[in-house]
Amino acid sequence: MGRIEIRRNILEANETLACRNREFFKANGVLVVNVMAAPGAGKTSTILKTIEVLKDRYACAVIEGDMASRIDADVMAERGIPVEQINTGNMCHLDANMIMQASGKFTFDTPTILFIENVGNLVCPSEFSLGEDLNIVIASTTEGHDKPYKYPSIYLRADAVLINKTDLLEAMEFDRKMFCDGVAAVKPMPPMFEISCRTGTGLDGWAQWLSAECERKFAQSRGKVAGR
Repeated sequence: MGRIEIRRNILEANETLACRNREFFKANGVLVVNVMAAPGAGKTSTILKTIEVLKDRYACAVIEGDMASRIDADVMAERGIPVEQINTGNMCHLDANMIMQASGKFTFDTPTILFIENVGNLVCPSEFSLGEDLNIVIASTTEGHDKPYKYPSIYLRADAVLINKTDLLEAMEFDRKMFCDGVAAVKPMPPMFEISCRTGTGLDGWAQWLSAECERKFAQSRGKVAGR
């Protein structure tokens, strides 16, 4: 059995579990947002700020994925946000089985947005479905504007793209047009939001879009509750 076949089998097995997760979340009125980005792009800060905007409208929970530590999970817990930590060891992504185990520890008794903070990486997370509804890619101005050209696969899966740290846009000489052209070359342009978690710029527009996605999802699943 060659390496390619083994990899295919792994991905197929993962997709089977992802479908099972998807049905579970759908039946229990959970909108699952898979947040992907490079280390330091601002995944944790973006999730925290988004929850601040939406917490009066929706229940929120978080699954934190890191190779080691629970630093980000502790930050969430300090804010009173239900959170589960997944440490992947030397794995650079989360997979559907990990999400199945972690999500089973939550009680979903009201419509909920479940944020999954994937491991900081621009390659591996895009290959493994988790059962999510939305894939969000966060790019920061401090990373540079060339990432869609270097890591196209993660943008191919993006349902929305957030450009974070826009308060540093000019200082970093971030070329907005080059970045957008790179995303558009990969797929039809997804919704894009320019935000700053430090200043709060753009967060309302992003949260409004996410809220509309939630309403659409919850309208489909309202009244349906099922076990795993």
